[in-house]
Amino acid sequence: MGAHTEAEFNIFMSQLSETNATLSFWTDFEKIRKNVANIEIKLNTLNYLVGKSDLRAAITELWYNDKKVFDVLLILIACRKRDKKKVINDKAEFVLLESYLETLEGVIEYIEGTGLAHVFQDKNIKNLVDYVFGVEVGLDSNARKNRSGDAMEDTVEMIIKKSGVQYRKEVESSKWPEITEALGTDKKRFDFVITTKAKTYLLEVNFYSGGGSKLNETARSFTELGPKVNSVPGFEFVWITDGKGWNSARNKLQEAYYTIPSVYNLLTLKDFLESIKE
Repeated sequence: MGAHTEAEFNIFMSQLSETNATLSFWTDFEKIRKNVANIEIKLNTLNYLVGKSDLRAAITELWYNDKKVFDVLLILIACRKRDKKKVINDKAEFVLLESYLETLEGVIEYIEGTGLAHVFQDKNIKNLVDYVFGVEVGLDSNARKNRSGDAMEDTVEMIIKKSGVQYRKEVESSKWPEITEALGTDKKRFDFVITTKAKTYLLEVNFYSGGGSKLNETARSFTELGPKVNSVPGFEFVWITDGKGWNSARNKLQEAYYTIPSVYNLLTLKDFLESIKE
């Protein structure tokens, strides 16, 4: 007999949420402010180039005054040094984008070739600090996929707090010798741990808005993990997952759902919390 019926699984799938995003999900302004502050002095120095008719002369003057100010030129075209982007130079060679910043002629070629020269001369921007703040907002959208997991954890934590249930976050499996023995060589850090008089619940949390191989991997992993935890007296594995992405990995999720007794989504999580308070 499985942990759940097919009818229960169909209901679970019908309850999956389209999003777990709150207003704070969209942009991490604190991170953006720090990124801009780290290069603000150099950006303010580069403001010297804005509106200069003889841009080459102004670049040359800055270069011999402090060539390090040009280290921030990559962010002006929405690139980061760590990305190690390559381009084809005028010799048909593949070179790192950042290599243009190593010489004065390279910097001039970079500014002219990328179109920044027109931006500076035509005064399309007035202040590079404000400009880069906007660039950082755009780049931060690439981090939203990573924030989806954090947003799910934040949402689950909010629901747990409202329930009044005491909990701990990010607890290593090594805290319990019996769990360590059950997992064998595997090591695990559980997102949340709830301890009641009757049992200790080890919670894992995730959210998938889109498909991909990661969903199959997660379902397979928890299908193996759940029974191991549940084999230890006084412990129970709880999986809280949500997101329309599971529609693309329905079969794998169904296998896990039939194996793990405690699988919840954002809608049913409250039922679980109420049940362990009784």
